Amino acid sequence: MGRRHHTERLANDLNIMTTTSKTSDPGDLRRTQSGIEIPSEGYCDQPYVVETNDGAWLCVMTTGTGHEGDPGQHPITLRSHDKGQTWGEKASLEPTDGPEASYAVLLKVPSGRVYAFYNYNTDRVPEVKTEEGAGFPSFKRVDSLGDYVFKFSDDGGLTWSDKRFTIPVREFACDRNNVYGGKIRFFWNVGRPCIRANGEVIIPLHKVGAMGVGFFAQSEGALIASSNILTESDPEKIVFETLPDGEHGLTTPPGGGRIAEEHSIVELSDGSLYCVYRSVDGWPVCSYSRDGGRSWEAPHYKTYTPGGRRMKNPRAANFVWKCSNGRYLYWFHNHGGEFIRWLGGHSSMPNGLSVNHFRTPYDDRNPVWLCAGQEVDGPNGKLIEWSQPEILLYDDDPYIRISYPDLIEKDGRFWVTETQKATARIHAVAPALIEGLFGQLEPSEKAPSMEVAGLLRKESRSAGVAWSMPMPTLPLLTTRDFGSDDQRGKDLRTGCTLELVIDGIPAPGTTLFDSRNREGAGILVRAMEAARIEFVISDSRTNSSWSSDAGCLVEGELNHVSIIVDGGPKLILFVINGVLCDGGDERQFGWGRYNPNLRELNGADEAEVDACVREVAIYDRALRVSEAVQSSCQVTRPPNAESLALS
Repeated sequence: MGRRHHTERLANDLNIMTTTSKTSDPGDLRRTQSGIEIPSEGYCDQPYVVETNDGAWLCVMTTGTGHEGDPGQHPITLRSHDKGQTWGEKASLEPTDGPEASYAVLLKVPSGRVYAFYNYNTDRVPEVKTEEGAGFPSFKRVDSLGDYVFKFSDDGGLTWSDKRFTIPVREFACDRNNVYGGKIRFFWNVGRPCIRANGEVIIPLHKVGAMGVGFFAQSEGALIASSNILTESDPEKIVFETLPDGEHGLTTPPGGGRIAEEHSIVELSDGSLYCVYRSVDGWPVCSYSRDGGRSWEAPHYKTYTPGGRRMKNPRAANFVWKCSNGRYLYWFHNHGGEFIRWLGGHSSMPNGLSVNHFRTPYDDRNPVWLCAGQEVDGPNGKLIEWSQPEILLYDDDPYIRISYPDLIEKDGRFWVTETQKATARIHAVAPALIEGLFGQLEPSEKAPSMEVAGLLRKESRSAGVAWSMPMPTLPLLTTRDFGSDDQRGKDLRTGCTLELVIDGIPAPGTTLFDSRNREGAGILVRAMEAARIEFVISDSRTNSSWSSDAGCLVEGELNHVSIIVDGGPKLILFVINGVLCDGGDERQFGWGRYNPNLRELNGADEAEVDACVREVAIYDRALRVSEAVQSSCQVTRPPNAESLALS
């Protein structure tokens, strides 16, 4: 470390000793622990919310004292009168000693009545057979079969009807071809009901044709449509119809896997329906219907723009919501997943390996990413195009799985609910995150100008010669907690961003930026094969590195590269020419985790910069992706050397 950085670090440490409150966790709203817990009985799933006519937020969840799928799980509701700060007024839709009742979704109709739709193991089936070739005969878990039923509440969820009503669901080929010949049907639902402008309601339903490896071994999407549920007060007279027409539901594209499930549906402004759902192929699947769900266009893997780059998602819920401004928000996990054969019912593993040697296709639901969408014209009707994604939520433990969300929009603000199956929470979303996502959708000349705070230093040079620049002092990532008895480590959840404007594609091995000192502490950026960039960071004790996607730089142009070190989820992100790297077709992840034990990124007092780098900007925080996208639209092309020093 240079003398200047050493002196500044010492002064900072002394300041921490006397002002520990100023360095406490600033309260990153994206961190799951910053949310407010929604009470449950232990296991908790699908915490979904509607606002009742008396202004309360009514949350339904499936809960129980055991694990997911254990006997006794049942749906409950709770009410909040203070936008999720506290929850009470609990009501159970079914008792814990009854048949398994699971996976409720809510619908509020104009009269104020609230309907809850859920699975009900009416016949108390104790176990289910698996398909031939699964390698094990049966599952004891029986929470995804029976009848699809509903109850209703006319007092905002304080009490629920004694009687449950069964919804008739038309048989599909996958039902008839299961191991029971359709006498027992497998299904469940996680999708919010879609209320159409014509007064019709559509409720997604995920049919299962086979139980086996991965629990659900084959699945496809159905829809339950009702033309009169919004106006009919007699539950016996509510009409239900199963869609789409024909023998088959929504599946993956030709050549895709057997899994197509957890469908999420919204209506577009022209009356078209848009449906997105999960697969095990590494990409989410979507389709459009132009006739109210009776038929669907050929399913395709979801893309950022029509016909453009595919988005990525593992076998995890990915939901779309329509907002009051006519735009959309999309929850997903932004990596390609990996279907590794999972011995779902076996206690023994091959070759003496333990279960810890196996990953499942349900892994890596942390962090959660959010995109904004807007409608564009297509050949057959409206389509949706999407922004670059932002990190919405993360947990410090990468193994924690965050899923089954709901979105609440109220008075211009947004909240999301989520669960990791043991704790359900509600989270306020930072307005700047939402504004940035929607801002990405505006044409560059109309996009709202966002002030990008935290710039420490910005310098630029004409092409042709290597140059150097003074390094500002970067924030500590971790420090010692001088307020604790044992003076343990303290995670400051800080970060930084390095932006480079690179002329063309530098030769592999070229050192583009180097602020390392003699001990190796600092930052190194160098060019790699296949137009990739490597980013290496060290505090002389711990090293981490990550690289961009292949082919990310364009020859003959100025390339804008943002390298974001996000000290919340401990991720390194590359945003190149306004596009967040996602791994492409080469790798599962485009973003990488750095070692959480890194203390700082300071090194030498000056950084050496290659001649092909025209501009360098350094920020004392992790920019949001939207800010990096905006910055890429403002690439400077200075005719002469100029610099801006803010440190």
